[in-house]
Amino acid sequence: MTLALLASCLLAATAPAKSNSDKLEAVEAKIGRAEEREGVLSSDIAAMGDEISALEGQVSALRNQEAAAEEALAAKEAELRQAEAELKQALERLDTLRGRLRRALANLRERLVAIYAYGSTDLTEVILSSEDYGDMVARTAYFDAINESDEALAERVRSLRDEAKKLVRRRKIAKLTIEDARDAIAGKEQRLEATRSTLESREGALLSARSQRRAALKGIEGDIDEHEEIAAGLRARIAQEISAATGGVPLPAGPLPSPSAAGLIWPVEGTVTSGFGYRWGRMHEGIDISVPEGTPIRAAADGTVILEQSESESGGYGNYTCIDHGGGLSTCYAHQSSFAASVGDRVSQGDVIGYSGDTGHSTGPHLHFEVRINGTPTDPLGYL
Repeated sequence: MTLALLASCLLAATAPAKSNSDKLEAVEAKIGRAEEREGVLSSDIAAMGDEISALEGQVSALRNQEAAAEEALAAKEAELRQAEAELKQALERLDTLRGRLRRALANLRERLVAIYAYGSTDLTEVILSSEDYGDMVARTAYFDAINESDEALAERVRSLRDEAKKLVRRRKIAKLTIEDARDAIAGKEQRLEATRSTLESREGALLSARSQRRAALKGIEGDIDEHEEIAAGLRARIAQEISAATGGVPLPAGPLPSPSAAGLIWPVEGTVTSGFGYRWGRMHEGIDISVPEGTPIRAAADGTVILEQSESESGGYGNYTCIDHGGGLSTCYAHQSSFAASVGDRVSQGDVIGYSGDTGHSTGPHLHFEVRINGTPTDPLGYL
């Protein structure tokens, strides 16, 4: 076991360090995985946004239904109050009717007692007991009047009894009907509220999950920018190794590119490894273009060199040059290995003003290129 451990240590000591190509391959693999994860998160965020929008629509519709249910419930409550008031009036009316009915029944009982006490008098008895014709007519009329009064009294009792029954039944049915409608609406309102609460809870969970994914996506985007920066430096080192292997022949300036619609040309030909915007928690005020060290840098447009700072003066920008093109437009070029123009020089579009390098805060040879409008940095890709 000791010999095996010693052998492994010797192999590790003699194993060659990873080449820049191997490092670049590993970094590009990380970029690929990060971009894949970025795509998944972006799709998740988009899907969540669609679902949240749908939920917001459903919640809004439920709120409208709740408002309509509340209006209907308020209307039924008003009807119920009216029905209860009418029932109260009916009960008061019923008390009055009951009083009249008691009096009518008392009269009827008195009449029945009288009939029982004095016997029933029929028409034949009245005629036979009459002294003369006039007396008979008088007695017959009195007899008819008594019978009519008896019938009217009985009919009054029946009428009062029937009116009382109908009145109470009608009011109670109306009250029960309204109560049933009110309870049904209240139940519907409770179901709507429960459904809305469930949807709002789901919406809150989705908003939280989307926020977490956005934070993760922002972190991945920062990782990708960082990996791209490292990859750019490795590519530049590889290009430098190739240049050294071929004898260090100076790089040619190459053909002059065509101006863009905005009138600017690319200062160098290379891959944009980092764009304009926030990067690693701070503003990246230009774009990074990966090129080998010593690549000639061209003026993006006609102008006058207004600023030239060495690495000790500019700090993170390294050797740094800015050109004023007039009309508030200026361009700046950072991380140069050396200058080819000085402050006050008048340069034409395409003139070489310096050479790319690795000065300042840099992970490898590249050009940091800025476009400024009245001194404010703006995205150079909008002008190239």
